[in-house]
Amino acid sequence: MIHILILAAGKSSRMHGQNKLAEPVDGVPLLRKQALMAMALGLPVTVALPPDLTGVEMLDDLDLDIFSAACSLEGMSGTLRSAMAHLADARAVLVVLGDLPELEASDLQAVLDARTANPRSLIWRGTTEDGTPGHPILFDRALFPEFAKLKGDGGGHEIVEAAGERVQLVPLPGTRARRDLDTPEDWAAWRAETGR
Repeated sequence: MIHILILAAGKSSRMHGQNKLAEPVDGVPLLRKQALMAMALGLPVTVALPPDLTGVEMLDDLDLDIFSAACSLEGMSGTLRSAMAHLADARAVLVVLGDLPELEASDLQAVLDARTANPRSLIWRGTTEDGTPGHPILFDRALFPEFAKLKGDGGGHEIVEAAGERVQLVPLPGTRARRDLDTPEDWAAWRAETGR
């Protein structure tokens, strides 16, 4: 079965002591919004949190898998390495960043549908409307051993690069595949722009 992995183990280091995943989006904390969005697809959902489980209270009543990413202090690569090992039995894993507030369930479904339409690929990746690569990213299980080699904060970038022509790009509306908000100023500007 395909699993959805939400990466939410970052430190929000540019938020001046605030947790960006607790910022409200349409009246719901961002992390909870992402979890509900993923759950709407009817697939198993795992949320990778930091070792102290910061943010777990936003997920208390949801039927999903909470994973404590002990290696998250290394950066995104550490989180991915440990979380993908945790999901080793999956047929494929759809990786969703916790801090992309504009993503919708239809975007995740579009990437999943691309796997069915392009079964020879190994990676199916959301892009902006103009084709700039972003998230979410679906990884076939054939690539899982590569995650055990990840180091640093590059995430799965080297795995995507090595896959070459076996990466299928999936355009999503607007810039939602890349629109992350890392500072209080980013959030304020986004709210002023969108009214959300």
